Amino acid sequence: MKIFIRSSACISPQNTFGSDNFLAEIIEYNGTRLKAIEPDYKEFIDPKLLRRTSHIIKMGVAAAMECLKKGNTEMPGAIITGTAYGCLEDTITFLSRIIEQDEELLPPTAFIQSTHNTVAAQIALTLKCHNYNSTFVHKGISFESALLDAMMLLKENEADNILVGGTDEMTDVSFTILTRLGLYKRWPVSNLDLYSTKTSGSMGGEGAAFFLLTDKASENNLAELRAIRTIYRPQGIEDLEKRVILFLAENSLNIDDIDLVITGKSGNTWNDDIYEQLNRSLFKNTDLANYKHLSGEYPTSAAFALWLASNIIKTEGVPETVIEKKLKETSPKRILIYNHYQNKYHSLMVVAAI
Repeated sequence: MKIFIRSSACISPQNTFGSDNFLAEIIEYNGTRLKAIEPDYKEFIDPKLLRRTSHIIKMGVAAAMECLKKGNTEMPGAIITGTAYGCLEDTITFLSRIIEQDEELLPPTAFIQSTHNTVAAQIALTLKCHNYNSTFVHKGISFESALLDAMMLLKENEADNILVGGTDEMTDVSFTILTRLGLYKRWPVSNLDLYSTKTSGSMGGEGAAFFLLTDKASENNLAELRAIRTIYRPQGIEDLEKRVILFLAENSLNIDDIDLVITGKSGNTWNDDIYEQLNRSLFKNTDLANYKHLSGEYPTSAAFALWLASNIIKTEGVPETVIEKKLKETSPKRILIYNHYQNKYHSLMVVAAI
């Protein structure tokens, strides 16, 4: 059975939402953090609810609604989301009020909306959807786990037109904490020079990307989601190379069949070492692209990579800003996405032309 991406929508630090120009204008940031560019949420969420709705819920609901609209679908057969951090803003608000109000007379709204499944639940409430609804909180492979669940539902004929998304937000508090832990750079850099800085830490990011998956072929589909695999703590570069080769072989492919590899290089010298080794060995004869200088680093950033890959397939062109190495002049027909988060949670995805 083939699984297709019918439509997609993405809110990110770039102009990716509600624009027909695929990464035509790249926004440069100077700092250590990339913030999502937010649309007018009144088009997607009741204005009376907006005041009580947190940042991540707004992003998730808007991206989901736009994805359904692009896919000409009113009611999805299932709603599945992946998030590592969940609703950080509401969680921090609730915990702060516990201290500030001495554990008395606490407003319940922040607590109710602080759970990780709030985004998927709010989408369902907005649509009045009573179908399958699930959220995966698997750290750096949360989005990939949601995709795997959706693919199993399709293959078991349990649902069609499945809405799958990856969402994570960055708050001032979480950004400060993660910077102290060494995840993000301590000195300002330009996101367009991220890969040339050669220092520890990346740039913080956030975003929401949703996809409508179906097993029905159509010329309007963006691309085919051919395969996905997650790997936890591979035993070195040789083990990882073997796993990549095996993953491709299981899907009747080899590395020469891949036209473009999109890697999750983040500008963090410690994390990027494994990408550099693969680029010199297994990927040495393949076109290369990066994306985290556009999205920033966060656990579900692979959702942005899938949005990027599916649009490259559909538009038959690779934006100049993401290219690291170009050997072939033809438009990519098969794209391999390889990403890891903190060198623990690795994932592979193959996206192909219809």
